[in-house]
Amino acid sequence: MTGLMAIAGGSLQVLVAFVSTIAFAVIFHAPRKELFFTGLTGGTGWLVYLLAGALGSGVVASSFLATLALAWLSRAFSFSRRAPVTVFLICGIFPLVPGAGIYYTGYNFFMGNDALALEKGLETIKIAVAIALGTGIVQSLPPFLFHRKKR
Repeated sequence: MTGLMAIAGGSLQVLVAFVSTIAFAVIFHAPRKELFFTGLTGGTGWLVYLLAGALGSGVVASSFLATLALAWLSRAFSFSRRAPVTVFLICGIFPLVPGAGIYYTGYNFFMGNDALALEKGLETIKIAVAIALGTGIVQSLPPFLFHRKKR
């Protein structure tokens, strides 16, 4: 029964990531016709994050792998939908941004828990670097990997 509950919980998390990414895309003023695809990007990124964590990766490695997946999907959507990659990439990264880590770093710092603040701060920086590296790696790949040749 716990396996089923884990699948249901993971499915719910992916659905929430999908919907929250669309909500962020609305706030970001993404084109209306791209909202579904921004949601797919965010949901896919969160799915990869959960799968990597379930397979034993830490939060930093999971964030890196999820960023690789959503950046790849963002570029593919960019070519197929003829829209700027940033529409999909910025919105898709939204679920992975370590906002809680930033909050707890500041909270522990101001509460005088310097060791916890340092620990959370370093983890947050590692996640941010993993997201930046994943994005940079995919963005540096040649364009022919993301679209089919016309015959």
